[in-house]
Amino acid sequence: MTDAARRERQDLLSRTALTVFRLNGQFLAVSEELAGPAGLTAARWQVLGAVLREPLPVSGIARAMGITRQSVQRVADLLVRQGLAAYAPNPAHRRAKLLRPTDAGRAAVAGIDPGHAALADRLATALGTDGFAETAQVLERLAAALDTVTGDGREPVMEP
Repeated sequence: MTDAARRERQDLLSRTALTVFRLNGQFLAVSEELAGPAGLTAARWQVLGAVLREPLPVSGIARAMGITRQSVQRVADLLVRQGLAAYAPNPAHRRAKLLRPTDAGRAAVAGIDPGHAALADRLATALGTDGFAETAQVLERLAAALDTVTGDGREPVMEP
């Protein structure tokens, strides 16, 4: 591979990373705005959202979200103290309890739905429905590719 081709790839990685960092900030800001009226924060909404379909251990939530178990544990404990989630026994692991939303937690997340739907509609209008779907697919492919090339999803695998 030529130096120019290698540099071009590095530039693409830099552009991609900077755009994803920008998107992360934008999504966090809009998530705070959407979650606030429902009495949640973006972090609490994220953790509750991870367990709406099925209860999960904190480590499973962390893996799915790509963040540390400790940060999820802090939010999960807060949600439990607020009555928005509860811990349940885990038949697969005695010590790793499952986190599940309570009725109050489900109601809080449901309170976000109107704003969430409105934002989805605005983005679909701006991108076009097909473009919006394509954007989601490209980001999913990027996440999967990054998991593959970094091995465990945390440390890049360096090629000689």
